Amino acid sequence: MKFFIDTANLDQIKEAQALGVLDGVTTNPSLMAKEGINGKENILNHYRNICEIVDGDVSAEVIGITVDDMIREGEELAALHPQIVVKIPMIKDGVKAIKHFTNKGIKTNCTLVFSCGQALLAAKAGATYVSPFIGRLDDISTDGLVLIEEIRTIYNNYSIKTEILAASVRHTMHVINCAKIGADVMTGPLSAIEGLLKHPLTDNGLKKFLEDAQSMNV
Repeated sequence: MKFFIDTANLDQIKEAQALGVLDGVTTNPSLMAKEGINGKENILNHYRNICEIVDGDVSAEVIGITVDDMIREGEELAALHPQIVVKIPMIKDGVKAIKHFTNKGIKTNCTLVFSCGQALLAAKAGATYVSPFIGRLDDISTDGLVLIEEIRTIYNNYSIKTEILAASVRHTMHVINCAKIGADVMTGPLSAIEGLLKHPLTDNGLKKFLEDAQSMNV
């Protein structure tokens, strides 16, 4: 399973990259605003900076909601760097835009997916990634992981190559469970990735080893 980090914070991206397990980055307007990034040129430059840090795909989201606006913005984003993946909302015009980009060989990430039907349409249009938001489904008392399982079954049935990108990952157990049920990618905060490092037996064992080494004057 690929590990993407869901942030626009350059320091967190650098930290995840330094860990040696980062495969890509996802962003959105809310994450950009959180970092105080505003203005078109500043946003475009920020995407370039992210691409210079990581080796893998960087999802950059369009703002427009008409097919013409999404195509115009998406082509501008794709021209920034070869690693850019154009992030398109799951709406009717979004599906049309995804098909346009597919025909042009531009990678896409279909975002705000909350049903199998949406995931199937995105795949039919040729989306590179489809992003079911599992955390937001959990927020309304719906098991987001079940949606991942169902999409995995449908895609396996027809050997669909669109990658399932589990989005809105909130914590470490989301990461583990996504891996168990066959998500191709997960995107979440740095804390969810670093949480995989933690285990009290590891901490206790290391503490004991260090104490013993000290007693041996190593």
